[in-house]
Amino acid sequence: MANDDVHGPDNPGRRRFLTATTAVVGAVGVGFAAVPFIKSWNPSARAKVAGGPVTVDISALAEGQQLSGLAWRGSPVYVARRSRAMLATLSEMDSRVADPKSQNTDQQPRYAQNEHRSIKPEILVLIGVCTHLGCAPEFKPEVKPEPFDPDWKGGYFCPCHKSKYDLAGRVLIAQPAPANLAVPPYHFEGDNTIVIGVDPSSSNSAGAA
Repeated sequence: MANDDVHGPDNPGRRRFLTATTAVVGAVGVGFAAVPFIKSWNPSARAKVAGGPVTVDISALAEGQQLSGLAWRGSPVYVARRSRAMLATLSEMDSRVADPKSQNTDQQPRYAQNEHRSIKPEILVLIGVCTHLGCAPEFKPEVKPEPFDPDWKGGYFCPCHKSKYDLAGRVLIAQPAPANLAVPPYHFEGDNTIVIGVDPSSSNSAGAA
């Protein structure tokens, strides 16, 4: 009789126990099911590679140097600080580059469609992918004779097929590469912070052009 009282189908204590247990298990299940859903609200590494903005601190970037190890949308990004002497070579290079006025709008945003191809003249931001076959050009800022160019004025040299670009990423005439190095969308958040992947506001863009 005692056994029937504990396990019988009409025992109210047993019903309460089962109901409470089912509710607890159900709540735990909902909690675990919600974890991947809530996690999906945060940008994944794959989403960042697909085009999420990248913030870069350039406070330690000295004149004549370039930051390395940056990437946006799976491509390397170059950020260089040019000196006044480096900027002065750009006008000298106009006769040697294929698009001196950066008129091909596919290669840079409107706010970088100028001789220095940048928002701030001294700070250059480029996609580090040669427009020939996708190699990574090397940064060679020194003005000195080079084996690949005895009249080298500084710029980028692609070791794969010897394409040459000046210190604004403009491709020289008669190179394997058909176009300038691309300028990605970017803007400044303060003097030493660049956000790559996001255009400046319309007001800043108009003032920079």
